[in-house]
Amino acid sequence: MSSLVQSVDWLAIAPPTLAAVVGLVVLVADLFIGEEKKAVLGWVSVAGLAASALMLLPLRDGDRATFCLTGDAHACSYTADRFTLVIQFLVLGGALLAALLSVTALKDANKDLPEGEFWFLLLSSAAGAALLPASRDLATLIVALEVASLPAFALVGIKRGDKKSSEAALKFFLSSVTATAVSLMGVSFVYATTGSLYLTQIADKIQHVDGQFHTLAQAGVVLTLVGFAFKTAAVPFHFWVPDTYVGAPLPIAAYLSVVGKAVGFSGLILVTVVALPSYGDVWGPALAALAAFTMTVGNVGALRQQATRAYSAVRLLAWSSVGQAGYLLVPIASAAYSKDAEKAIGSTVAYALMYAVVNLGVFAVAALVARTSPLNRISDYRGLYARSPLSALILGFFLLCLAGLPPGIIGLFAKVTVFAAAVDAGLGWLAVVMAVNVVIALFYYLQWTTLLFRAPEGESEKHRVPAPLTAAIALTAVLGIALSGAPQLVLRFSATGLF
Repeated sequence: MSSLVQSVDWLAIAPPTLAAVVGLVVLVADLFIGEEKKAVLGWVSVAGLAASALMLLPLRDGDRATFCLTGDAHACSYTADRFTLVIQFLVLGGALLAALLSVTALKDANKDLPEGEFWFLLLSSAAGAALLPASRDLATLIVALEVASLPAFALVGIKRGDKKSSEAALKFFLSSVTATAVSLMGVSFVYATTGSLYLTQIADKIQHVDGQFHTLAQAGVVLTLVGFAFKTAAVPFHFWVPDTYVGAPLPIAAYLSVVGKAVGFSGLILVTVVALPSYGDVWGPALAALAAFTMTVGNVGALRQQATRAYSAVRLLAWSSVGQAGYLLVPIASAAYSKDAEKAIGSTVAYALMYAVVNLGVFAVAALVARTSPLNRISDYRGLYARSPLSALILGFFLLCLAGLPPGIIGLFAKVTVFAAAVDAGLGWLAVVMAVNVVIALFYYLQWTTLLFRAPEGESEKHRVPAPLTAAIALTAVLGIALSGAPQLVLRFSATGLF
């Protein structure tokens, strides 16, 4: 009789586990540390996230799996393959940069943000986000999605006495809970038709579903995608994004824009390409339509932002984030039609890596400007070059990267790989929609960029940049410039190894 006890590969699960453990340490330490020493918790959290990212290095040589069925070595709940490690690097790196921004934000907030709870929630969410790409059964996927999401709701509404923050958290929470409930119904349908929650077993069994259950299986496929589509901010699950980004502390908006998307698109990839490849005729057209609507709605929403409106810079970034989600969905949809699904998925991962570096950089400069202009209007960026020349040049570079224009070569390269994925899969109409949207996006990105170098209105106020904020801006700038010099490194690094 075979043993039912599963072995645990502690090294494989180390990255998310370490983040969770440091979160618990911070929560307990908060009880014993006086108010004047609370800043130590932030640096412990930053060190914990850095250590979690470093734990990926011993795993880079090969696939490792744990929590496997004793009778089937290929049916595992946790797999640390190439795809997992790349997404975990993106998630933990994004969380680390958001943590650097948060150190300054918490200091400036003057005790309006509770430090111990803030760091515990951020580390818990990062642990869930790092767990999700390694999940290889639907139950673990949904649990990881919720572990990443639930602390994020609290982080959005963590500002004491701020009605805008509380309203944003409520909208975010209600939208997410609805999407998760729909996903759970889809998971139950998939389980009912296949009798398994393991992705590899589902991929095999769902091809042999009885005719009478075929419609149930198709409904399960579509409904399961809803929760992950919500996390990517795909239309029509995007309504929470602008208000949530405005209401949340700026570092948390940055965190949601990058790590939230990584969670969503990695979940979509695992559910579609790994678990349900034989149902590409169902999820392929659905994701293609989602991609077209998402990029169009996002870019038109960003285009409509008024420069003098309060928080218009954050709102523009929020709508731009929705548009970028549309681009990220294109290669995933293309995988349903492509002969080389792995290459298509690699295009999504490459684009996500570019977007993570650049968007976190934009938010870092936005956090700098917000220190003297709390309303964070686009018009507040006028004459930034006169006040802080280096910050203006860096922000201009990042905006050109998002637009896909030189010298932001990495942005152009990422867009070309997504175009290529759509064309190779025979989705010419989607490539045309994307081309139109890139042109729309050029207008608002360039408009913001030119504003940086105009003559300032009134007296120029010099920006004092705290060390953590300087580190975040410098790190993203160095990465963006280095990747623009050697963009092929992104594609090589993002090879998924899923197949």
